[in-house]
Amino acid sequence: MNCYYHPDRPAAGLCKYCQRGLCAEDAALVEDSLACKNHHEEQVRGLVLLEARAILQARRVGAGYVRNAIFYALVGILFSGFGWIQLRFLGLQAVFFMLIGVFLSYAAVANYLESRKYK
Repeated sequence: MNCYYHPDRPAAGLCKYCQRGLCAEDAALVEDSLACKNHHEEQVRGLVLLEARAILQARRVGAGYVRNAIFYALVGILFSGFGWIQLRFLGLQAVFFMLIGVFLSYAAVANYLESRKYK
């Protein structure tokens, strides 16, 4: 691949904004990324900032899923335990409590697995 601005020179890298090949003379290093010198430096700074924000938000979302998983697991254990203890006294109602506990445990596992996508 050759430089977009100097077709007779080989490209040293690609502009992060326009994806054009750049030689060393036309490339500007912006936040560890290449940009077209005097053309796309501000746009690349914006892209780098946007990427950093997206990474931070993904971590926040993942942490939210983990908190939900812990809550669902604890409440599911409580419902299942209550149903198990009350099985001989409540009969079918206790089975209903245990089923709620099982569904909450499933929700805990689903939230935990979803949180793994945001690592």
